[in-house]
Amino acid sequence: MTGITDSAGGRRYTPRMARHPCVYILASQRNGTLYIGVTGNIAMRIMLHKEGKGSAFTRKYKVDRLVWYEFHQDFGFAIEREKRLKNWHRQWKINLIERTKPGWEDLFETIQMWAPIG
Repeated sequence: MTGITDSAGGRRYTPRMARHPCVYILASQRNGTLYIGVTGNIAMRIMLHKEGKGSAFTRKYKVDRLVWYEFHQDFGFAIEREKRLKNWHRQWKINLIERTKPGWEDLFETIQMWAPIG
């Protein structure tokens, strides 16, 4: 962990990355198991899922393919959207994914280019 020591020599200040509320959907494969989550750092969160550290559910069912995401102005809106999506019928979720990514490609590589992991 990087940080800055203050003039007293003991305290460390670790700059926080800007948080960008984001709702996302992961899949195990095309038409496979789905997982819906919300995060403030999409790149870091998906990396944790890929390493098996994201959640017990995603680790158990090998759900680590980022197939859809949506940024929001604040966490309140993002959490509300996450809750609504979780209540959707499965087919509605599949339709949402396939509107933008009909091949269910993993979007992790593309977000790494512009979303810092730190």
